[in-house]
Amino acid sequence: MALIEITNLDRIYNTSAVPVHAVRDVTCNIEKQEFMAVVGPSGSGKTTLLNIIGGLDKPTSGKVVIDGIDLSTMPQSKLVDYRLGHIGFVFQAYNLIPVFTARENVEFIMLLQGVNKKERENRAIDLLKQVGLSERINSRPAQLSGGEQQRVAVARALASRPAFVLADEPTANLDTESAESLLDLMEELNDKYVMTFIFSTHDARVMRRARRIVSLQDGKIVEDKVVTPEKKQ
Repeated sequence: MALIEITNLDRIYNTSAVPVHAVRDVTCNIEKQEFMAVVGPSGSGKTTLLNIIGGLDKPTSGKVVIDGIDLSTMPQSKLVDYRLGHIGFVFQAYNLIPVFTARENVEFIMLLQGVNKKERENRAIDLLKQVGLSERINSRPAQLSGGEQQRVAVARALASRPAFVLADEPTANLDTESAESLLDLMEELNDKYVMTFIFSTHDARVMRRARRIVSLQDGKIVEDKVVTPEKKQ
């Protein structure tokens, strides 16, 4: 069984005079430990697809089954708990809490999970060390560079020990050095922890590292191919 099974997925938004068909009849399976990029121009449905996979949005029709569980029929109250325990999110805008330190931002997910204080602190510190921020544990977001903030966001995504990580344009705001460093880290986590990463991106730097590329256009899959990542120079 695939980690994620997507079947005949549609999402239509009726928020304007003309309905927007953001995702159209998408069907695909995503296996464990994939390092996969969903690509396409702005408005192609990339973010909508990731939001549905992550349970942040509901499909108009079709379904998403993760490890045998159909998210599309799950009540909202249970969906919140499921996301918290099974899915890691890395957002383009980082979405860190400004008044929290890096450690407190990483701890927050575990606080919601009810993890005890000592374990939260130890796991947060360990994760921040893994992402190369051992000297920035007590820094707040405003004191961190964009690349450092994104690394905190990655550590936070891993804090719940998720089945997979959804990363929406994670390198869009980063310079080349920071982006390549972040991708190095994600590749390492993918290999070391058998962790699945699904990116939505139009960044060539991400596409060069992906091992599978799914191309969307007008909400439809127009190409789905396994690729050989480029070797680093």
